[in-house]
Amino acid sequence: MKITGLIGLLAIVACWIPQTIDVLRRKKVEMKMSFLILYFIGSISLTIYAIGDVIFLILNFLTTVGSAISLYYKLFPGREKGAVNQQN
Repeated sequence: MKITGLIGLLAIVACWIPQTIDVLRRKKVEMKMSFLILYFIGSISLTIYAIGDVIFLILNFLTTVGSAISLYYKLFPGREKGAVNQQN
């Protein structure tokens, strides 16, 4: 049964990796803020709940990290390439 959990962990984390890489490259997120906040709250809550079950602890911790990165760049988007700072 643990192998099923490991397959699920790898599949879900594999889905978040391309999204997180895209967010890090573009320094902005196209997802809705409400989704990001709810996902972050849900994944951090499940991380705490999963203490004692290594597979679910790792899964939820990694999705919490991915959602935290997306939430950060939603709150603090990076400057677009070529943007010039016009403040004196």
